[in-house]
Amino acid sequence: MSAVIGCSVPDTTSIADYETSLDVEQLMHYVLEPAADIVWDSAGTIATLEGVEDLAPTTDEGWFRVQHAAAVVSESGNLLLMPGRAEDDDWREISLGLVSTGKALMSAAEQQNADAIFDLGGQLYNVCVACHQRYWVENDQ
Repeated sequence: MSAVIGCSVPDTTSIADYETSLDVEQLMHYVLEPAADIVWDSAGTIATLEGVEDLAPTTDEGWFRVQHAAAVVSESGNLLLMPGRAEDDDWREISLGLVSTGKALMSAAEQQNADAIFDLGGQLYNVCVACHQRYWVENDQ
């Protein structure tokens, strides 16, 4: 006869265990948006009369900047899942989309893969749009 013994640690995390400094709008404005902009500004090309400009980084420092921004995107998803911020199952799914897309972006930046950054930048855009369509509330001020 064999016995399986397991133990689990109860989740004792509560909203009182966190002290956030930013509301969701500020988190978007100060943290997530600037990081997403770095990703988007590092992918694709711009064609003008003077020629075509490739937006991909050309130095290790530039790629690290994209990798850093991708880490911020990923962790922003976790910040949106914190008690007091999480709304519902759709919110959770969208937030986890930021986490997974950010992780993939980090890997692509580490590999200096400009095509993957472009494709994942589109994926990031889709995650952002899904959230905005569901949760964005316009201020009529």
